Amino acid sequence: MLTEMDFLDIVRLTPLIAIDLIVSDHEGRVLIGHRRNRPARGTWFVPGGRIHKDETLDTAFARIADAELGIARLKRSSARFEGVFEHHYSDNFADEPDVSTHYIVLAYALTLASSASIGRPDQHSGYLWLTPAELLARADVHENTKAYFR
Repeated sequence: MLTEMDFLDIVRLTPLIAIDLIVSDHEGRVLIGHRRNRPARGTWFVPGGRIHKDETLDTAFARIADAELGIARLKRSSARFEGVFEHHYSDNFADEPDVSTHYIVLAYALTLASSASIGRPDQHSGYLWLTPAELLARADVHENTKAYFR
């Protein structure tokens, strides 16, 4: 396991690879969470997380879906690949000055049959289901999330 200092060196020197989950319900609304963690703390964002070293995409997808949504054993094959995106942040997880964060993000879209009891309070302080138009109209939704709907 990485120490905080080792991970900060990685963030300082390289891009991180991540998966974002663009989760919709049967009404076409999209799930966004209010971020507790840096970067992008305090903004509304789609759920997601970084891929770990030596972790397959399928394993990472299932782990991230469980950690971010509380859905165990979700298969990557149940989602539609939306493409590769870049996310740049001026800050970092440790709030270390002059260290930006750069993500290469694999975006996957999926529709859930039920929107009941989705989410993990340790990751987000709240959740909203918004239509893409509502999401795009809000100033507190992060630009990197809005990019999925433009």
